[in-house]
Amino acid sequence: MSKITRQGSNQILSSSVEYHNFVYLAGMTADDLSKDVAGQTREVIAKIDAALESNGTDKTRLLQAQIWLKDIRDRDAMNKVWVEWLGDAGRPARACVQANMADPRHLVEIMVTACK
Repeated sequence: MSKITRQGSNQILSSSVEYHNFVYLAGMTADDLSKDVAGQTREVIAKIDAALESNGTDKTRLLQAQIWLKDIRDRDAMNKVWVEWLGDAGRPARACVQANMADPRHLVEIMVTACK
């Protein structure tokens, strides 16, 4: 049976799960909730970079992304940061929707899947 590796586990989730060279990250949000959507997005993608690195992969290996925005009208501002971050890396399959956030100060949450 293949090994499942979990990191950052608590009572309700793991921040990442690796199985068969696939890395699944939990939804990530910003810590500094005083930032606008662009600032929060920058903070979230920095967390994603760190989590992917700790699992032995990076953004060039992204397969899928799910993005939740508090206000879908912030999509252009978020996309500007997203495109700058991706650079020439491969584009993942992606969904981006408006959602009620657990904390209304959160403007964006991003969850990705990558391979090694």
